[in-house]
Amino acid sequence: MEKILTKAEIEALLNAVFDGRIEPEKELSKTEGTVVAYDLFNTEAHKGFVPNLDIIYDSFIRYSRVNLSNRLRKVVEIKKVGARSYKFDDFLQTLPSPVCMAIFKIEPLKGAALISFDSTLVLALVDSLLGGTGSSKVSMANRLFTTIELRLVEKIVKDMLQDLEKAWAPLYATHMNLLRMEMNPRLVNIVPPEYQIVTMSLKIQIEEISGNVVFAIPYMTIDPIRDKLKAGMQFDLMAIDPQWSFRLSAGLLEAPLNISVEMGNAGISLRELLDLAPGDTIMLDKACSSEMTIKVEGVPKYLGIPGIHHGNKAIQISNFSAKGGSGD
Repeated sequence: MEKILTKAEIEALLNAVFDGRIEPEKELSKTEGTVVAYDLFNTEAHKGFVPNLDIIYDSFIRYSRVNLSNRLRKVVEIKKVGARSYKFDDFLQTLPSPVCMAIFKIEPLKGAALISFDSTLVLALVDSLLGGTGSSKVSMANRLFTTIELRLVEKIVKDMLQDLEKAWAPLYATHMNLLRMEMNPRLVNIVPPEYQIVTMSLKIQIEEISGNVVFAIPYMTIDPIRDKLKAGMQFDLMAIDPQWSFRLSAGLLEAPLNISVEMGNAGISLRELLDLAPGDTIMLDKACSSEMTIKVEGVPKYLGIPGIHHGNKAIQISNFSAKGGSGD
Protein backbone atom coordinates (compact mmCIF):
# COMPACT_ATOMS: atom_id res chain seq x y z
CA MET A 1 0.00 0.00 0.00
CA GLU A 2 3.00 2.29 0.17
CA LYS A 3 3.37 2.70 -3.63
CA ILE A 4 1.11 2.37 -6.66
CA LEU A 5 2.89 1.01 -9.75
CA THR A 6 2.86 3.03 -12.94
CA LYS A 7 1.74 1.57 -16.27
CA ALA A 8 5.36 1.19 -17.42
CA GLU A 9 6.33 -0.61 -14.19
CA ILE A 10 3.38 -3.02 -14.52
CA GLU A 11 4.40 -3.86 -18.13
CA ALA A 12 8.02 -4.44 -17.08
CA LEU A 13 6.88 -6.74 -14.24
CA LEU A 14 4.66 -8.80 -16.58
CA ASN A 15 7.46 -9.13 -19.14
CA ALA A 16 9.82 -10.40 -16.39
CA VAL A 17 7.25 -13.04 -15.35
CA PHE A 18 6.72 -14.15 -18.96
CA ASP A 19 10.49 -14.34 -19.58
CA GLY A 20 10.99 -16.45 -16.44
CA ARG A 21 13.21 -13.89 -14.70
CA ILE A 22 10.69 -13.68 -11.84
CA GLU A 23 8.87 -16.68 -10.37
CA PRO A 24 5.68 -15.57 -8.58
CA GLU A 25 5.69 -18.55 -6.18
CA LYS A 26 9.16 -17.70 -4.87
CA GLU A 27 8.33 -14.00 -4.55
CA LEU A 28 5.16 -14.78 -2.56
CA SER A 29 7.08 -17.13 -0.24
CA LYS A 30 9.45 -14.27 0.64
CA THR A 31 6.54 -12.21 2.03
CA GLU A 32 5.11 -14.93 4.26
CA GLY A 33 4.93 -13.80 7.89
CA THR A 34 5.35 -10.11 6.94
CA VAL A 35 1.67 -9.25 6.51
CA VAL A 36 0.88 -5.89 8.15
CA ALA A 37 -2.47 -5.34 9.83
CA TYR A 38 -4.57 -2.67 8.13
CA ASP A 39 -6.14 -0.31 10.64
CA LEU A 40 -9.23 1.26 9.14
CA PHE A 41 -9.28 4.03 11.77
CA ASN A 42 -5.62 5.02 11.23
CA THR A 43 -5.35 5.07 7.45
CA GLU A 44 -4.28 8.31 5.81
CA ALA A 45 -7.90 9.04 4.96
CA HIS A 46 -8.88 8.79 8.65
CA LYS A 47 -5.87 10.35 10.34
CA GLY A 48 -7.67 13.67 10.27
CA PHE A 49 -5.48 15.15 7.55
CA VAL A 50 -7.59 17.84 5.91
CA PRO A 51 -5.86 19.88 3.19
CA ASN A 52 -6.11 23.66 3.36
CA LEU A 53 -8.04 23.63 6.66
CA ASP A 54 -5.24 25.71 8.18
CA ILE A 55 -6.08 28.49 5.69
CA ILE A 56 -9.50 28.80 7.31
CA TYR A 57 -7.85 29.27 10.69
CA ASP A 58 -5.49 31.88 9.22
CA SER A 59 -8.53 33.89 8.15
CA PHE A 60 -10.17 33.33 11.54
CA ILE A 61 -7.07 34.67 13.30
CA ARG A 62 -7.14 37.87 11.24
CA TYR A 63 -10.79 38.53 12.04
CA SER A 64 -10.69 37.48 15.69
CA ARG A 65 -7.53 39.43 16.53
CA VAL A 66 -9.22 42.71 15.56
CA ASN A 67 -12.57 41.99 17.23
CA LEU A 68 -11.05 40.64 20.45
CA SER A 69 -8.70 43.62 20.70
CA ASN A 70 -11.61 46.03 20.31
CA ARG A 71 -13.78 44.20 22.86
CA LEU A 72 -11.06 43.99 25.52
CA ARG A 73 -9.49 47.39 24.71
CA LYS A 74 -6.12 45.66 24.79
CA VAL A 75 -3.59 44.53 22.21
CA VAL A 76 -4.29 40.86 21.45
CA GLU A 77 -2.05 38.54 19.47
CA ILE A 78 -3.18 35.12 18.21
CA LYS A 79 -0.79 32.50 16.81
CA LYS A 80 -1.25 28.97 15.54
CA VAL A 81 0.45 26.33 17.69
CA GLY A 82 -0.32 23.40 15.43
CA ALA A 83 -2.90 21.00 14.02
CA ARG A 84 -3.27 17.41 15.11
CA SER A 85 -5.74 14.56 14.94
CA TYR A 86 -6.87 12.34 17.81
CA LYS A 87 -9.39 9.71 18.61
CA PHE A 88 -12.00 11.67 20.52
CA ASP A 89 -11.43 9.79 23.78
CA ASP A 90 -7.66 10.44 23.58
CA PHE A 91 -8.32 14.13 22.96
CA LEU A 92 -10.43 14.44 26.11
CA GLN A 93 -7.50 13.02 28.09
CA THR A 94 -5.28 15.91 26.92
CA LEU A 95 -7.57 18.65 28.23
CA PRO A 96 -6.30 20.56 31.28
CA SER A 97 -8.22 20.77 34.53
CA PRO A 98 -10.17 22.95 35.01
CA VAL A 99 -11.25 23.57 31.42
CA CYS A 100 -14.00 25.63 29.82
CA MET A 101 -15.59 24.14 26.70
CA ALA A 102 -18.07 25.57 24.22
CA ILE A 103 -20.08 23.03 22.19
CA PHE A 104 -21.28 24.40 18.86
CA LYS A 105 -22.87 23.19 15.64
CA ILE A 106 -21.63 23.97 12.13
CA GLU A 107 -24.86 24.10 10.16
CA PRO A 108 -25.68 22.59 7.69
CA LEU A 109 -22.86 20.07 8.31
CA LYS A 110 -23.59 17.09 10.56
CA GLY A 111 -22.44 16.67 14.13
CA ALA A 112 -21.08 19.17 16.66
CA ALA A 113 -17.65 20.64 17.40
CA LEU A 114 -16.07 22.26 20.45
CA ILE A 115 -13.71 25.00 21.60
CA SER A 116 -11.73 24.54 24.82
CA PHE A 117 -10.12 27.32 26.91
CA ASP A 118 -7.55 26.74 29.64
CA SER A 119 -8.07 28.38 33.04
CA THR A 120 -5.35 31.02 32.51
CA LEU A 121 -7.06 32.31 29.39
CA VAL A 122 -10.51 32.24 31.00
CA LEU A 123 -9.38 34.35 33.97
CA ALA A 124 -7.52 36.78 31.69
CA LEU A 125 -10.60 37.26 29.52
CA VAL A 126 -12.94 37.69 32.50
CA ASP A 127 -10.63 40.16 34.25
CA SER A 128 -10.19 42.20 31.06
CA LEU A 129 -13.94 42.30 30.34
CA LEU A 130 -14.56 43.60 33.87
CA GLY A 131 -12.04 46.42 33.38
CA GLY A 132 -9.04 44.81 35.07
CA THR A 133 -5.48 44.41 33.87
CA GLY A 134 -6.04 40.85 32.67
CA SER A 135 -3.71 39.37 35.30
CA SER A 136 -6.23 37.99 37.79
CA LYS A 137 -4.81 36.78 41.11
CA VAL A 138 -7.76 34.46 41.78
CA SER A 139 -6.57 30.87 42.20
CA MET A 140 -8.24 28.18 40.08
CA ALA A 141 -7.02 25.31 42.26
CA ASN A 142 -9.77 22.73 42.82
CA ARG A 143 -12.65 24.94 41.78
CA LEU A 144 -14.97 25.16 38.78
CA PHE A 145 -15.77 28.34 36.89
CA THR A 146 -18.59 30.45 38.26
CA THR A 147 -21.79 31.20 36.37
CA ILE A 148 -20.67 34.80 35.82
CA GLU A 149 -17.32 33.67 34.43
CA LEU A 150 -19.04 31.28 32.03
CA ARG A 151 -21.46 33.98 30.90
CA LEU A 152 -18.59 36.37 30.12
CA VAL A 153 -16.64 33.71 28.24
CA GLU A 154 -19.83 32.88 26.35
CA LYS A 155 -19.81 36.42 24.91
CA ILE A 156 -16.27 35.87 23.63
CA VAL A 157 -17.27 32.48 22.16
CA LYS A 158 -20.16 34.03 20.23
CA ASP A 159 -17.77 36.61 18.77
CA MET A 160 -15.38 33.82 17.79
CA LEU A 161 -18.14 31.85 16.09
CA GLN A 162 -19.09 34.88 14.02
CA ASP A 163 -15.44 35.25 12.98
CA LEU A 164 -15.32 31.54 12.17
CA GLU A 165 -18.38 31.94 9.93
CA LYS A 166 -16.57 34.68 7.99
CA ALA A 167 -13.47 32.50 7.69
CA TRP A 168 -15.52 29.58 6.31
CA ALA A 169 -17.56 31.77 3.93
CA PRO A 170 -15.20 31.69 0.89
CA LEU A 171 -15.24 27.88 1.05
CA TYR A 172 -18.68 26.95 2.32
CA ALA A 173 -21.58 28.97 3.72
CA THR A 174 -22.13 27.95 7.34
CA HIS A 175 -23.92 29.11 10.46
CA MET A 176 -22.12 28.56 13.76
CA ASN A 177 -24.68 27.95 16.50
CA LEU A 178 -23.56 27.76 20.16
CA LEU A 179 -25.29 24.85 21.90
CA ARG A 180 -23.96 25.07 25.47
CA MET A 181 -21.00 25.75 27.74
CA GLU A 182 -19.47 22.83 29.64
CA MET A 183 -16.74 22.27 32.25
CA ASN A 184 -16.73 18.50 32.64
CA PRO A 185 -15.13 16.60 29.70
CA ARG A 186 -16.99 13.45 30.74
CA LEU A 187 -20.27 15.14 29.81
CA VAL A 188 -19.08 15.96 26.29
CA ASN A 189 -19.88 13.38 23.60
CA ILE A 190 -19.90 15.12 20.24
CA VAL A 191 -18.82 11.81 18.60
CA PRO A 192 -18.22 8.23 19.81
CA PRO A 193 -14.88 7.76 21.65
CA GLU A 194 -13.11 5.93 18.78
CA TYR A 195 -13.99 8.51 16.08
CA GLN A 196 -11.29 10.81 14.69
CA ILE A 197 -11.32 14.56 15.31
CA VAL A 198 -9.15 17.31 13.82
CA THR A 199 -7.79 19.90 16.27
CA MET A 200 -6.13 23.27 15.90
CA SER A 201 -4.36 24.82 18.90
CA LEU A 202 -4.05 28.59 19.13
CA LYS A 203 -2.09 30.72 21.59
CA ILE A 204 -3.83 33.95 22.60
CA GLN A 205 -1.61 36.68 24.07
CA ILE A 206 -3.41 39.47 25.96
CA GLU A 207 -0.59 41.93 26.66
CA GLU A 208 1.55 40.04 29.22
CA ILE A 209 -0.84 37.11 29.78
CA SER A 210 -1.18 34.17 27.40
CA GLY A 211 -3.41 31.10 27.26
CA ASN A 212 -4.41 28.34 24.90
CA VAL A 213 -7.59 27.66 22.98
CA VAL A 214 -8.22 24.47 20.99
CA PHE A 215 -10.74 23.96 18.21
CA ALA A 216 -11.86 20.33 17.75
CA ILE A 217 -13.96 19.30 14.74
CA PRO A 218 -14.95 15.68 14.00
CA TYR A 219 -13.53 14.33 10.77
CA MET A 220 -17.00 13.04 9.83
CA THR A 221 -18.30 16.64 9.98
CA ILE A 222 -15.95 18.05 7.36
CA ASP A 223 -15.52 14.89 5.27
CA PRO A 224 -18.43 15.83 2.93
CA ILE A 225 -16.60 19.02 1.87
CA ARG A 226 -13.12 17.48 1.81
CA ASP A 227 -12.99 17.74 -2.00
CA LYS A 228 -13.71 21.47 -1.83
CA LEU A 229 -10.86 21.92 0.62
CA LYS A 230 -8.54 19.84 -1.52
CA ALA A 231 -9.45 21.86 -4.63
CA GLY A 232 -8.13 24.98 -2.94
CA MET A 233 -10.82 27.62 -2.92
CA GLN A 234 -9.97 31.31 -3.25
CA PHE A 235 -9.83 32.59 0.29
CA ASP A 236 -10.03 36.22 1.28
CA LEU A 237 -6.36 37.13 1.20
CA MET A 238 -7.17 40.84 1.07
CA ALA A 239 -8.36 40.99 4.68
CA ILE A 240 -7.53 44.15 6.59
CA ASP A 241 -4.24 44.03 8.43
CA PRO A 242 -5.22 43.64 12.11
CA GLN A 243 -2.55 45.95 13.49
CA TRP A 244 -3.51 48.71 11.06
CA SER A 245 -7.18 48.26 11.88
CA PHE A 246 -6.48 48.40 15.63
CA ARG A 247 -4.46 51.63 15.24
CA LEU A 248 -7.22 53.13 13.08
CA SER A 249 -9.85 52.27 15.71
CA ALA A 250 -7.70 53.80 18.46
CA GLY A 251 -7.16 56.93 16.36
CA LEU A 252 -10.88 57.35 15.66
CA LEU A 253 -11.64 57.16 19.38
CA GLU A 254 -9.28 60.12 19.93
CA ALA A 255 -10.69 62.24 17.07
CA PRO A 256 -11.94 65.69 18.31
CA LEU A 257 -15.63 66.48 17.80
CA ASN A 258 -17.58 69.74 18.13
CA ILE A 259 -20.54 69.49 20.50
CA SER A 260 -23.19 72.21 20.80
CA VAL A 261 -26.37 72.55 22.83
CA GLU A 262 -29.49 74.06 21.34
CA MET A 263 -31.21 75.82 24.23
CA GLY A 264 -34.35 76.75 22.28
CA ASN A 265 -35.78 78.86 19.47
CA ALA A 266 -37.48 82.24 19.20
CA GLY A 267 -39.22 84.00 16.33
CA ILE A 268 -38.70 87.77 15.92
CA SER A 269 -39.16 90.17 13.02
CA LEU A 270 -36.33 91.89 11.19
CA ARG A 271 -37.41 95.22 12.75
CA GLU A 272 -37.20 93.69 16.24
CA LEU A 273 -33.76 92.30 15.42
CA LEU A 274 -32.51 95.71 14.28
CA ASP A 275 -33.93 97.35 17.42
CA LEU A 276 -32.15 94.99 19.83
CA ALA A 277 -29.94 96.74 22.38
CA PRO A 278 -27.63 95.54 25.20
CA GLY A 279 -29.73 94.24 28.09
CA ASP A 280 -32.73 93.21 25.97
CA THR A 281 -34.20 89.77 26.67
CA ILE A 282 -35.27 87.22 24.04
CA MET A 283 -37.80 84.68 25.26
CA LEU A 284 -37.15 81.13 24.00
CA ASP A 285 -39.78 78.48 23.37
CA LYS A 286 -38.36 76.15 26.06
CA ALA A 287 -38.11 76.36 29.82
CA CYS A 288 -34.58 76.31 31.24
CA SER A 289 -35.37 73.05 33.04
CA SER A 290 -36.63 71.17 29.94
CA GLU A 291 -34.60 68.76 27.77
CA MET A 292 -32.34 70.45 25.25
CA THR A 293 -30.98 69.11 21.97
CA ILE A 294 -27.27 68.18 21.94
CA LYS A 295 -25.66 68.27 18.49
CA VAL A 296 -22.46 66.45 17.48
CA GLU A 297 -20.83 68.12 14.46
CA GLY A 298 -24.18 69.83 13.79
CA VAL A 299 -26.19 66.59 13.84
CA PRO A 300 -28.86 66.17 16.59
CA LYS A 301 -27.69 63.22 18.66
CA TYR A 302 -28.84 63.43 22.30
CA LEU A 303 -31.23 65.16 24.68
CA GLY A 304 -29.96 66.58 27.95
CA ILE A 305 -30.82 68.51 31.12
CA PRO A 306 -28.81 71.72 31.81
CA GLY A 307 -27.18 72.34 35.17
CA ILE A 308 -24.02 73.35 37.04
CA HIS A 309 -20.99 71.08 37.64
CA HIS A 310 -18.07 72.31 39.78
CA GLY A 311 -19.17 75.88 39.17
CA ASN A 312 -19.32 75.47 35.39
CA LYS A 313 -22.30 75.31 33.11
CA ALA A 314 -22.93 71.69 32.10
CA ILE A 315 -25.50 69.39 30.57
CA GLN A 316 -26.39 65.83 31.52
CA ILE A 317 -27.36 63.44 28.69
CA SER A 318 -30.79 61.97 29.36
CA ASN A 319 -31.82 60.29 26.10
CA PHE A 320 -31.19 59.89 22.38
CA SER A 321 -32.54 62.52 20.03
CA ALA A 322 -35.51 61.41 17.96
CA LYS A 323 -33.95 63.15 14.94
CA GLY A 324 -30.52 61.56 15.27
CA GLY A 325 -31.49 58.10 16.54
CA SER A 326 -29.37 55.63 18.54
CA GLY A 327 -27.92 53.97 15.44
CA ASP A 328 -26.25 57.10 13.92
